[in-house]
Amino acid sequence: MKKLLFDFLPLVLFFIALKVGDIYLATWVAIGAAIAQIIWLKLTNKNIEGSTWLSLFIIVIFGGATIYLKDETFIKWKPTVLYWLFGLILDFGKLLFNKNYIQTLMKSQITMPEIAWTKMNYSWAIFFIIVGLLNLYVAFSGHFTTDQWGTFKVFGTTILLIIFAVGQSLWLNKYMQIPDSSQKG
Repeated sequence: MKKLLFDFLPLVLFFIALKVGDIYLATWVAIGAAIAQIIWLKLTNKNIEGSTWLSLFIIVIFGGATIYLKDETFIKWKPTVLYWLFGLILDFGKLLFNKNYIQTLMKSQITMPEIAWTKMNYSWAIFFIIVGLLNLYVAFSGHFTTDQWGTFKVFGTTILLIIFAVGQSLWLNKYMQIPDSSQKG
């Protein structure tokens, strides 16, 4: 639970800064929080996951462009680019390298047949592509303000993620076997 809160910290700080300031202050805060996360993980000798590095890279590039050019378009593209990269990594990892990254991340917690892992991998890839498209709609359709986009970015995508994860677990429940940690040896 601590890790989940730690991972969401830059997002929460972005939202708070957007509410008390503007998109440019929020962008500065998000960049600072992402850098501070990496520094903290380094100082505490914790593992820094590839997704954390990727997120830092994307926020620095798109956030930096937003601040430098004084154009919020770039920061609004950031979630879509990140989600699409996640989706493409899952797709191409499986298609080109026969590597299932979802299975790699979760195989110590769950045992499932290969077909279930493949379905899970592709469904997450599709989910990320769809959420990226939703972000573009909210950001650029003209139906929503920047403040509303920020709320969607923080709460809407998080709620969608939770709903999808719960749906995944219910749908794949017939395949899953959770290892019994009480039986050692």
